[in-house]
Amino acid sequence: MLHEFITANRPKIIARTRALVAKRNAPHVTEEELKNGVPLFLDQLVAALVRATTNSNAISASATMHAGELLRTGFSIGQVVHDYGDICQSITELAAETHAPITNEEFHTLNGCLDDAIAEAVTEYSRLRDSSQSEKATERLGVLAHELRNKLSAAMLAFATLQGGRVGISGSTGAVLARSLQGLRDLLDRSLADVRIESGGHTPQRILVPELVQEIELDVLLEAKVHGNGISVSPVEPGLEILADRPILAAAVTNLLQNAFKFSRSGGQVSLRTSATAGRVSFAVEDECGGLPGGKAEDLFRPYAQRSPNRQGVGLGLSIARRGIEANGGTLRVQDLPGKGCIFTIDLPRFIADGPVSDTK
Repeated sequence: MLHEFITANRPKIIARTRALVAKRNAPHVTEEELKNGVPLFLDQLVAALVRATTNSNAISASATMHAGELLRTGFSIGQVVHDYGDICQSITELAAETHAPITNEEFHTLNGCLDDAIAEAVTEYSRLRDSSQSEKATERLGVLAHELRNKLSAAMLAFATLQGGRVGISGSTGAVLARSLQGLRDLLDRSLADVRIESGGHTPQRILVPELVQEIELDVLLEAKVHGNGISVSPVEPGLEILADRPILAAAVTNLLQNAFKFSRSGGQVSLRTSATAGRVSFAVEDECGGLPGGKAEDLFRPYAQRSPNRQGVGLGLSIARRGIEANGGTLRVQDLPGKGCIFTIDLPRFIADGPVSDTK
């Protein structure tokens, strides 16, 4: 029987399928897909073939359950569809080459199982994905509302104290009000940037980098003063241009500077350096936070990740900033300077008169 043929030749089928998957240009092939995905798909298919001999609904139930497993392990729906097809091709070719005694009816059952598996997996995968996205959106909205309420409450208490006339605006109460209002502004700016990214509404435009950097510097000067930090901004090459969504880029650079002020020691120095090559433009923000805490630096870019004792904010800023930069064809990375601080670098293609250039020199 067909499922016995597949079981007996499992290593050969897996090897053939991996070779087919590795040659694929799209969707992107991952190591997890090659190592664990192909055997997982094949085992699921064998189980479905066994059940299909006695229960025609078994494949649907199996595929529905399997789709949930795929979503949790990070496979895309494109990988599911293509990998099932590659498995079917491998089985068919191997059976033909070895002259295996498999009937047309069995091949018909195999194709039926694959069709049902793909259809059910796509349906369940989409349902689970939509449900997951809905839950994440609700969670993010709840966190945002909570942070907005906290900062608004602090601002209202500070204002009420100042209104009573017992303290001056230049004292610590005035500083609380200023920080709360700045926090409200930052939360709203990041939320608006997130909406633009999620909706695909970002609009690339030619940006004159010296003007952008000057605007950002003016926007963050007060915040640097409130935190007791100094800020230095390097000169920018005249006429330097990039092609990007201006609000998203400005929000990303500003967020990096705000984090630098927030985590740097009091009296520390924060710098913004802009550099350019023939094809790239980089914005580097260096702080004096003392270096990153233990663990992977990349974890900083996970949503809600806060690896410092300072828990002010939602923990979404770096995640939103990275997604925004990547949506504009760039990268955002971090370099640890143990005992001193860290450097966050945004790298984007440079724009020239004939169009953007993307070399990495």
